Amino acid sequence: MTLTEKVKKAALQLGFDLVGIAPAHPPEHWDFYQQWLHLGYAGEMGYLGRNLDRRADPCEIVPNAKSILCLGLNYLPSKKQGADDASRGSISKYAQGDDYHDVIKARLFDLLAEIQRLEPSADGRVYVDTGPVLERDFAVRAGLGWFGKHTVLIHKHKGSWFFLAEIILNLELEPDKPQLDHCGTCTRCIDACPTDAIVAPYEVDSRLCISYLTIESRGSIPRDLRSGIGHWVYGCDICQDVCPWNHKHAQPTDELAFQTREGLDAPKLADLLGMDQAAFSAKFKGSPIKRAKRRGLLRNAAVALGNVGSDEDIPVLGQALCDDEPLVRGHGAWALGQIGGDKAEEVLKNAQQNEADVEVMEEILLALETIQHSKRLISP
Repeated sequence: MTLTEKVKKAALQLGFDLVGIAPAHPPEHWDFYQQWLHLGYAGEMGYLGRNLDRRADPCEIVPNAKSILCLGLNYLPSKKQGADDASRGSISKYAQGDDYHDVIKARLFDLLAEIQRLEPSADGRVYVDTGPVLERDFAVRAGLGWFGKHTVLIHKHKGSWFFLAEIILNLELEPDKPQLDHCGTCTRCIDACPTDAIVAPYEVDSRLCISYLTIESRGSIPRDLRSGIGHWVYGCDICQDVCPWNHKHAQPTDELAFQTREGLDAPKLADLLGMDQAAFSAKFKGSPIKRAKRRGLLRNAAVALGNVGSDEDIPVLGQALCDDEPLVRGHGAWALGQIGGDKAEEVLKNAQQNEADVEVMEEILLALETIQHSKRLISP
């Protein structure tokens, strides 16, 4: 076996589902990436604009870099989404299990150690989602798939439910051939996006994306986008759920760490909104969801209740108006305005008497105005 074959075999034995080699050349989509940043599509993700010299050239990360070992690990959980219940929220499949950073990074270090055993002169750096590496660019070059029109990597025979990772190496390994683009004329992902985040084929404005809004955005969710979020409380899978390549080929992962944790396939929105910090920390220890922090997740749950909730949810939303976090109070007020009715109006007016935060007060007043407008529309 050649060294390249031995390295790939080692990766598969460690549980990776996709393995390919890309030459350590500058990213092919570098100009597009810079334009994407210039358009402001990264939103609050300022880290994507840092370390551009390293993003532009793998040799700035590993001197004398020759190859990039690109890897994919299937994360599609076996458990199907819970029953269609308006009182429950949705969590992106990638976040229903353990934190992939911890799972994959440990495996990458094991793989690098094995490569160094095979070739003692080997040197490299491992990355999984967090470093200055345009990983999808290299994964395409390594033959792991093609960019879908939703910008997620699609493998022709396995779909798109994959985490990506890479090891930048100083070894000259045999590169793989890129796959062809097989999206054709299909626009299902574009048509299905509730917030029109896919502004053109292969181009996403993160600021409109539900995953960005519920995870990366730390402040108030723009009011005109809240209704499009639906019942999603962490991430979004819509563009992948509708993809024909996933319908045809995607299979659940065998990785136990990525199986759905108890209560995360379709959590009750009222339960999420009622969590204190201790409950949040305990439930999401070792989970990707901790990234949103308690205030972010409760903000999202409030928005979801505003979209799918009913009078039964008014009490828990009333409790949200007493939360220590203005972010939670403000979105709770919006949700009450969406549910409407006399009970919601009474809760909002009571909260108005004690609210000191200017932004929350604005949300309360707008919610009351929304309720009054609804009453005028239905009055004889």
